[in-house]
Amino acid sequence: MSPKTLARTTGAFYLIVLLGGIVAQGVIANGLVVPRDAVATAHNILSQPRLYAFGYTVFLIEMAAQLAMTTLFYVLLRPVDRTAALLSLVFGLVGATIKTVARAFYYAPLLLLGGAGYLTVFDVSQLQALSLLFVKINNQIANMALVFLGISTFFLGYLIVKSTFLPRLLGVVSIVSGLGWLVYLYPALGSALFYYLIVLAMLGVLLTSGWLLVRGVDEQRWREQAQVG
Repeated sequence: MSPKTLARTTGAFYLIVLLGGIVAQGVIANGLVVPRDAVATAHNILSQPRLYAFGYTVFLIEMAAQLAMTTLFYVLLRPVDRTAALLSLVFGLVGATIKTVARAFYYAPLLLLGGAGYLTVFDVSQLQALSLLFVKINNQIANMALVFLGISTFFLGYLIVKSTFLPRLLGVVSIVSGLGWLVYLYPALGSALFYYLIVLAMLGVLLTSGWLLVRGVDEQRWREQAQVG
């Protein structure tokens, strides 16, 4: 795979990650889950179980794309600084793994509200409350993953800035975005700033994926840096 093809493939997976998050979380999950109303949430899920299950499928596609994108970025940016590229890879894979595990809790309400006989020991209100609780656990675990993904994005930005084959502006945006996710070390602050952080992150993904898809990388400079490394 040529450097330019590698860059464009990386950009495609990066864009899939963004679109997957928008569809699964922004449209489906946020459209069906009512944060402070277990009854309404249960009603929404039961009225559209296939849509809710489709959200789970999209989440998994998003995470598969995240793993692929993280690995391809490592290959693409390894010539710049092997140590920083490896750190970005490891933190990215850990964050993606944590986020993938979280999605089991997202799926749990379909099991709790599915009417299985062994759940008759719980009354309806208890099952509804547990369903919302599991969705909230999913959210909290996913937020925890953002810290690891933020560190990965910080190193990614550093590598782009240091490279000679990609615009430094893309790296600066990634560095700021990556540092921003570290506010989730204190979850309450992260929740308060979430919409600002997500706008910055989406801007970074759009700029970087767009550049990689349209322009790729400067192959001559990439090869020169690879030879030096």
